[in-house]
Amino acid sequence: MGKAAALCGGGGTTTTTRGLVSLLSAVPCLACHELPAMSAEPGGRGGPAGGPPAAPPGSDTYKGWLFKWTNYLKGYQRRWFVLSNGLLSYYRTQAEMAHTCRGTINLSTAHIDTEDSCNIVLSNGGRTYHLKANSEVERQRWVTALELAKAKAIRMRNNQSDDSGDEEPASQSDKSELHGPLKTLSSKLEDLSTCNELIAKHGAALQRSLSELENLRLPPDSGEKIKAVNERATLFRITSNAMINACRDFLDLAESHSRKWQRLLQHEREQRIRLEETIEQLAKQHNSLERACRGAPGLAAGTASSSGTAKGSVQSAKGEASDEDEETEYFDAMEDAPAFITVTADPKHHRRSGSNLSGASEGHPEDWNLEDSVFESSNQSSYNESTGKDLLPRKRRRTRIPDKPNYSLNLWSIMKNCIGKELSKIPMPVNFNEPLSMLQRLTEDLEYHELLDKAVKCESSTEQMCFVAAFSVSSYSTTVHRTAKPFNPLLGETFELDRLEELGFRSLCEQVSHHPPAAAHHVYSRRGWTLWQEITIASKFRGKYLSIMPLGAIHLEFHSSGNHYVWRKVTSTVHNIIVGKLWIDQSGEIEIVNHKSKDKCQLKFTPYSYFSRDVPRKVTGVVSDADGKAHYVMSGTWDEKMECSKILHSSHGSTSTEGKQKTVYQTLSPKVLWRKYPLPENAENMYFFSELALTLNEPEERVAPTDSRLRPDQRLMESGRWDEANVEKQRLEEKQRAVRRRREAEAVEALEEGKDYEGYIPLWFERKVDAVTGELICVYKGGYWEAKDKQDWSVCPDIF
Repeated sequence: MGKAAALCGGGGTTTTTRGLVSLLSAVPCLACHELPAMSAEPGGRGGPAGGPPAAPPGSDTYKGWLFKWTNYLKGYQRRWFVLSNGLLSYYRTQAEMAHTCRGTINLSTAHIDTEDSCNIVLSNGGRTYHLKANSEVERQRWVTALELAKAKAIRMRNNQSDDSGDEEPASQSDKSELHGPLKTLSSKLEDLSTCNELIAKHGAALQRSLSELENLRLPPDSGEKIKAVNERATLFRITSNAMINACRDFLDLAESHSRKWQRLLQHEREQRIRLEETIEQLAKQHNSLERACRGAPGLAAGTASSSGTAKGSVQSAKGEASDEDEETEYFDAMEDAPAFITVTADPKHHRRSGSNLSGASEGHPEDWNLEDSVFESSNQSSYNESTGKDLLPRKRRRTRIPDKPNYSLNLWSIMKNCIGKELSKIPMPVNFNEPLSMLQRLTEDLEYHELLDKAVKCESSTEQMCFVAAFSVSSYSTTVHRTAKPFNPLLGETFELDRLEELGFRSLCEQVSHHPPAAAHHVYSRRGWTLWQEITIASKFRGKYLSIMPLGAIHLEFHSSGNHYVWRKVTSTVHNIIVGKLWIDQSGEIEIVNHKSKDKCQLKFTPYSYFSRDVPRKVTGVVSDADGKAHYVMSGTWDEKMECSKILHSSHGSTSTEGKQKTVYQTLSPKVLWRKYPLPENAENMYFFSELALTLNEPEERVAPTDSRLRPDQRLMESGRWDEANVEKQRLEEKQRAVRRRREAEAVEALEEGKDYEGYIPLWFERKVDAVTGELICVYKGGYWEAKDKQDWSVCPDIF
């Protein structure tokens, strides 16, 4: 290396020597890790053209222009790259840094390679960036900065993993003896590996420069010395490569042993925690059953006669000590269910006098059995009687669609690169879809609209709340077998469902935002209610399951009473994405609030548990008034039916060891408010569509040109022509991207001119602040149905 330095100093008059000195001067000091910053101006790219720009020492941010390979038609395109905090991001222009990032790659797990004197290749999993610099010196600056940023990102990741272990001090102490030395060694070896890679690259550059010197006309003496230096440089490079390979092998061996021990420790820890949770759950269930027998007022402490009707039923053996009927049953809730117990009493034998139950909540049993009660009309077993389908003349609609083709698909090859990404941003083939859009899927919530028609007739607000609660649960009944993904609507896409003459309502949906995807929905019923909502779907693919989180409030207002109900949806989870049979679960809580009377209903969707003895897909809840007094108990499953029980009395049971106090509700016999309709024949071959879902994509005349029924890829898929549907789907998505790029260009132009840019404006909805929730939502502004009557669709864009 000393000879090389002497050569560089002596031959400073030649172009090659100047290039060597410039190359070596571009290497930052390894001791201080200073990163030279690139010019922030388009004209100042660094290197010979603009000269190395000044930068603050030790800067962690590296910026500059590079050429990025796009495709075979456009080739390399100039992009603005920003290296910061171990992430390399790029933008089309510097102005885009404020709002739009075109892509980001994490250097901690990336592989950095160089193809020639000006090219850089970055690869991370399935993502690869082919970059090109203006000169070799500029390329070397970027490679050096990337290598140092990668090493720093790896150290930061290891430090974060060390800090996260502090949450479990016991397990951390178990692992410290095994992983402490390995992590220290790994960190040192990574530093050594980074230094050796830089030495190898700089040695290669030195060898190329010396080879160029050999071709110059120099005295014979100098030629021999240059050859000797060249040979030593070659030996230096070979030795360095051998050392780095040995270090890498040693590091891989240490890491593999570390991961092995970590997996074993984690497995044992999970087994221990699972066993402890199981034992604890069994103990809690046992204690809760004992407390229910001892602490429930009105239940005799003497000998209980056996009952063969229901599991866990208890009968009173001392009639004089209890005013309950001899056939009274109680049902104990699980620990994760609402903290209450229901005790069913026969209203014929119920005596209110002499009751030893506290009067926290009292009702009149005779009110429950009125012949003209709305509840009584809800408990009909006949399908036609419960829906009123034979009361109004109906248009004949289709009852089947073409059977779903049996196409095989390698799921893992598509999904392995989608982990952790937003589902709406992943290009998916139609093999994962069902031939309905998200707007049509949203309209399916109205399948049991008759529940709201019955709620209009309720005189009591708490009774009306029961029907609203049943309606909110009924919207999930169609999802139990529907594991396919609906089509993502295009921006400006609409869907109408005009059933005003047949069923008394008309519905309109519009896709009002693309990123994030948001749909606005408005329903008007001439039978006395209006429903509106704006739903944004947030979804994440977690590897084994897919979480779908609807964001936004649902509003329901009854015209005559003015009761205004608001609630939000729960989280849907699709399990066994990679291996096994797909199945869907709903979990979370729904709070329905009547903002006029302040009545509330708390519904809990119990998630499936292998250790739970509860009925799968269980839903429970309590309807209470503004004073917190409970009136009704809701129970059932979200895929079958919902029942309502009127509360006669309530009392507080004994306090559990966890400090929770269960409430005992004595109720009348439950009434069925909602029961799921049977699926059509051959539904398993028609995407498990319900009777309503089969009609949603049926072609209709006079609809808007943006209606989902006119979407070509969706129509081709329904017809079984999936290959053509995939081609058409890609065309529509590319068309939408072109429109988005045009809007972004307009936004940048407006920003440069100092003007405001409004962006996309919905066609039939407008954004307003909701007076009830205070949120900014899209509400129907009118005009659609009038435009349909006139067949004037001039405001509709060409999206298909």
